[in-house]
Amino acid sequence: MNLTEAASLLAALADPIRLGIIRQLSSEGPTCVCNLSADPPTAPNLLSYHLRVLREAGLVTALRRGRWIDYSLADGALDRLRSTLPRRPSP
Repeated sequence: MNLTEAASLLAALADPIRLGIIRQLSSEGPTCVCNLSADPPTAPNLLSYHLRVLREAGLVTALRRGRWIDYSLADGALDRLRSTLPRRPSP
């Protein structure tokens, strides 16, 4: 991953609400949008905006179930995020 791609991916997380969504999905697994909680509490239209940013970054996926949408972490999302961080050389 080049630096531009890494910066773009990290920019998607550079908001407390989006970071909180990633944390919630990583600990709870797939979650209905109706059960996603944002800290601080967020209006539904603003929550939708943040979810769109995460989807466009390829960090979350959405699956429509009738009127509801279930969100989950995209395959390899956490590995992609980890790969953006510098690693300390092995001794």
